[in-house]
Amino acid sequence: MPRIAVNDSVHIDLGRVALEADLELPVNAAGLVIFAHGSGSGRFSRRNRAVARGLQRRGFGTLLLDLLTRQEEAEDARTSEYRFDIPLLGRRVIGAADWTRSRDDLEALPLAFFGASTGAAAALIAAAARPTFTGAVISRGGRPDLADDALERVTAPTLLIVGGADGPVIELNRYAMRRMRAPVTLEIVPGATHLFEEPGALDEVARLAADWCQRYLRTAAS
Repeated sequence: MPRIAVNDSVHIDLGRVALEADLELPVNAAGLVIFAHGSGSGRFSRRNRAVARGLQRRGFGTLLLDLLTRQEEAEDARTSEYRFDIPLLGRRVIGAADWTRSRDDLEALPLAFFGASTGAAAALIAAAARPTFTGAVISRGGRPDLADDALERVTAPTLLIVGGADGPVIELNRYAMRRMRAPVTLEIVPGATHLFEEPGALDEVARLAADWCQRYLRTAAS
């Protein structure tokens, strides 16, 4: 495991709101992966944290975000008002990416966006909006189709990971692929369902994600 330079909870001020996030940065990190969670989840997502640990072991920093404030989360739990507001979530991921450019220890790092479920659409919106410092995009069980017109503007190499038993989501990912102009690969994890709860499924996601970052973030850095 690489030595850790930064392990901290941070506040990301976006003007009208401030987001909570957990930042972990290995010494000599090769890049930073920003995580956008799915509907009804947050930065403490067990699945995203498992993937983040795999990336950290390979020398990549991670930033796990809460895309909603505590007040919004409480309201969303009652009404589901925010979890499918993809433009809002996308703007907040963009804001987090811009925040990284303001820190001396992060500003030079190429970025990847990792999105799960609806967070995949937010990640793709951010990648489309910030192409100059986005090296890669990764989706786990995602709904990239919800990124809509942003799909055609993404330039970063994109990896779509879907469980083999998640038939409808496989088709939605294939639909998104047909709309994308960036290099895009679909990886299907045999036997995995939507939440990748089967033994070894998340390990495979972490391996695929780290390999993708190894290939494209190091290329972007050089």
